Amino acid sequence: MRERVVRAVAGFMVSLSVLLAIFVSTDWLILAAFVGLNLFQSSITRFCPLEIILKKAGVKD
Repeated sequence: MRERVVRAVAGFMVSLSVLLAIFVSTDWLILAAFVGLNLFQSSITRFCPLEIILKKAGVKD
């Protein structure tokens, strides 16, 4: 379950970043880059800060 939540949050954040870049400022693309880099590093290191937060919040694995 946690993995699905992580993917949903990442997808939402990238989509939000792109929309904000279109309608507000292209500086918001930095958020999309951050999310992408975090997903990449978590695939290599198996460390994801959001998973730790979700675990402490009681979201089941």
